[in-house]
Amino acid sequence: MYQPYPSNGQSVEPERPPEPATVLNAVKLMYVGAAVSTVSLIVSLVSIGGTKAAIRKAKPSLTVAQVNQLNTFIIALAVISGLVGIALWLWMARANSQGRNWARILSSVLFIFATLDLFGVISQPKTILGLVFPVLTWIIGLCAVVLLWRPASTAFFRPQGAA
Repeated sequence: MYQPYPSNGQSVEPERPPEPATVLNAVKLMYVGAAVSTVSLIVSLVSIGGTKAAIRKAKPSLTVAQVNQLNTFIIALAVISGLVGIALWLWMARANSQGRNWARILSSVLFIFATLDLFGVISQPKTILGLVFPVLTWIIGLCAVVLLWRPASTAFFRPQGAA
């Protein structure tokens, strides 16, 4: 059915309810998650100098060229995964603040992946610093997801036009 463009300047779509405090706080937490991920990336890049020695200790049979290649790969992987993580935090913050229900669902799925990753991190021997950032990031994600699924958030994420 054809609907003419409204001439009075009002939108044809129904108004979305204002962003509830639960969603506002979840979005703020997502920005905090992006900031923590940025600090984590910087710390990992600053402390990456000992990686070659750790590779040599773990795999003494590797040649110097192989150690260098593996070190370069680890640095590239750290940068790429760090930047992807930061981008996901920022993307989910923006999409959730706009009331996109798919973003609330995707945020939950990403949190499940973060939980699985945390199990992997905990199962490996780490320094305290190596545990702080993954655990802190996970806690931030947990709080954000819980807030996104609170009853006060549901109306905001309901598709426009739905009763």
